[in-house]
Amino acid sequence: MKKQLSILVVFGFLGLMAQGQYVIKDNEELQNLKNLPEEKVFVHHTGPVVFVGEYVHYAFYCFNAQTNKASNISYVGYVALVNEKGEYVYEEKIRLEKGLATGDFFLNTGITSGHYKLLGYTQWMKNNGLQQVFKDDIVVINPYQVDQQGLMEEQSEPVSGIQEVNKVSDSSIIQIRFDKKQFGTREKVKLALRNYKGPLGYGNFTVRIQKKSSFPIAQGMNAMEYGTAYLNVANQIDKQVGDSLFLPEQRGELLFGKVTDQASGEPMDNAKMVISVPGQEFLLQFATTDPQGNFYTYLRKDYKVPQAVIQAKDLSQPIKVELLQTKKMDLTGLEFGRFTLKPEYAQIIKKRSIYNQIENQFFAAKPDSVLLGLPIDPFDGGIPETIDLDEYTRFPTLQETLVELLKFAGYRNGKDGDYIRIAQDLQTYNEKSNDFPAIVLIDGVFIPHHETIKEFDARKIKSISLVRDQFALADRDYQGMMIIKTIEGDFYETYAPQFGINVPIEKPQPKKNYYRQRYDMVETVSDNIPDYRSLLFWEPHVELEGDALEFEFYTSDLSGEFEVVLDGFTTYGKPITVYKTIIVRDESQ
Repeated sequence: MKKQLSILVVFGFLGLMAQGQYVIKDNEELQNLKNLPEEKVFVHHTGPVVFVGEYVHYAFYCFNAQTNKASNISYVGYVALVNEKGEYVYEEKIRLEKGLATGDFFLNTGITSGHYKLLGYTQWMKNNGLQQVFKDDIVVINPYQVDQQGLMEEQSEPVSGIQEVNKVSDSSIIQIRFDKKQFGTREKVKLALRNYKGPLGYGNFTVRIQKKSSFPIAQGMNAMEYGTAYLNVANQIDKQVGDSLFLPEQRGELLFGKVTDQASGEPMDNAKMVISVPGQEFLLQFATTDPQGNFYTYLRKDYKVPQAVIQAKDLSQPIKVELLQTKKMDLTGLEFGRFTLKPEYAQIIKKRSIYNQIENQFFAAKPDSVLLGLPIDPFDGGIPETIDLDEYTRFPTLQETLVELLKFAGYRNGKDGDYIRIAQDLQTYNEKSNDFPAIVLIDGVFIPHHETIKEFDARKIKSISLVRDQFALADRDYQGMMIIKTIEGDFYETYAPQFGINVPIEKPQPKKNYYRQRYDMVETVSDNIPDYRSLLFWEPHVELEGDALEFEFYTSDLSGEFEVVLDGFTTYGKPITVYKTIIVRDESQ
């Protein structure tokens, strides 16, 4: 039985590429691209005023700009924080599931006080420029820096952006209910969402309960404001023949580069490249260069190791391989809201900074947990036969180990050098006899020339697994797959391909289970830990598919007014925002 491994197809066409941009070559291609709907994005976040030492949490919504429903186009989204100089302070990559994602980023003390913009977008959206991209204001306060000029400027003319305004909302469809309005510190609170419109109220929503800002500043853009502000964005790309284009990450996370002859500098056409993302759950991809030496591939599975080994499968001449990055957006014309620090804010800033320091001091006692995601099947459905070398007499080299311990695998002589051959399973599969080589990987790294690992130190090997199926990788057939795992699992860290590169890649942010503070009747260690959470409850994506949903959470040691926000969209694309306020009092005072 032959299995087809990953083979790349990008729209079925090739083109010139510069920094991840494709050049549209004719009208037919342009029309095909225009038939793919544009996207738009909304980002609900925990700003707008954030101190260094705090996290910005966000919920990401991606929509089909033609239907206003969740997009199934892009597999990857991006959230960026940029400063007034147009510099990217952060840019995070996130995996989208049915157009949704969530994440956070931590503001370290290297961030200066000032006005920033939070941007949300996909690569496909970048084709229509900044007007297509979600934009909202963020004010960063760094109380540890002496120079606060970034927030001390007086403007002669007002600039659009952050200002005190009445926020639009609508509670006619969904309401937020509590059994009372006032609570004590560290008290359990029960929250209910009531849907009064049946299927018209079904949808996905963000629920956030956060201490009201002590600064005279409005919360960030809500879903209803977004619905109006981004109503008329483009619903298809604004491009013509000959224009450059950002490719949509429709099949997964785009990885691309260029291959040239090392001596002449000329692009290498039709070079077969193998991309290994190593680790215990490895990925193995294939791409062929175009006449300009460009190659593309997509990573769809949730890999664990942010590293890629990119090497030529058959070439034996010196080549130069480059992994390229997509071009950043042109941020010209980006306007920032204004917020000015005043002397009367000094006590507010001091108190919040102290609370942040205490919370960070005890972070280890209440950490978030990273979700591991679905496991990757590196054997592509095959059932491996595995031997653990600790259970046998060890031999010094890989070649001797195969001779002495493995019944179905060994080296053979070939016209291009010795190669590893795995015996066919002719009893299970009715197939023709062949002399194809095996696919061989060490800790997930593809080994193109098997004779180079004949003398590999077998004392470093933990196990060897065999899959005896036939595989097709690009234009070549292989008989079986051999997966060698080392004891340390770090072969990829020092592997230097002769005709390729071993480089880090940016991995999408992992999903998290956010820590939930509890104070039950039974005394626990956490009862003696200070609790200065300003964000009491954070559910970035709540699926409402009935008449009600109920939640519970605990208040912290902070007293005052807390804003309760439900923000999101129905399955029909209607934006909904609901606000409510609860009060927390310290009854010991």
